[in-house]
Amino acid sequence: MTPLEKLRAGWNLLNGSTLAGLGLATAARCSLARGPKGLILAHGYRPRLPKASAFTVGNVVLLRRAAAGLADSPLLLAHESRHSTQYALCLGLPFLPLYACAALWSLWRTGDPASRNLFERHAGLRAGGYTERTVRRGPGRRRDPAAPVV
Repeated sequence: MTPLEKLRAGWNLLNGSTLAGLGLATAARCSLARGPKGLILAHGYRPRLPKASAFTVGNVVLLRRAAAGLADSPLLLAHESRHSTQYALCLGLPFLPLYACAALWSLWRTGDPASRNLFERHAGLRAGGYTERTVRRGPGRRRDPAAPVV
C-alpha cells in the first residue's frame, strides 16, 4: 500500500465507515479477504439493495455471488478504490446521504442514478460498469452544458 492508501484506510477506520462496511458484510454473511490498495473484499453479498453487483462502504467492497469474478477486475477495483477515497474525503458515513442526493439529481436529469452522479463520474462511469445517458430535455429545461451533444 502507498502512504496515501494507508492514510485513507486509517482514516476510514477512524471515521467508522470501514467498521460499518465490516458490520454490513458480517450481517450479510460475506467471506472477507484482503484486496489491493488497502481494500477488504466481502464476497457473497445477497440482500436485494443496493442493486449494484459491487459497492463500497469505507474500505470494504461488497460483491454479490454472481460478481465473484469482478474481484479480479483492476478497472472495477480502481473504481471502488476511488469510492473509498470519497468516504474519507466526506468524513465517513456522511458520504451516504451525499451520494443519495447525487443519485437523485442524476435520476431526475437522465433517468439513471449514475450518469450525472458526481461521485460515480469522479470514480469513472465506465470502470464501474455504467453507461452515460444524455440529459433529458423537457419543457422549461435547458440542455446541460456538460452533457455530450448527440
